[in-house]
Amino acid sequence: MMILVTGGAGYIGSHTCLALIAKGHDII
Repeated sequence: MMILVTGGAGYIGSHTCLALIAKGHDII
């Protein structure tokens, strides 16, 4: 699934991105 994460440069956003990528999602 493609997911748009706003605020991906912050602490919570970057950890959220890493967790979603680990589960096989595509981050926009």
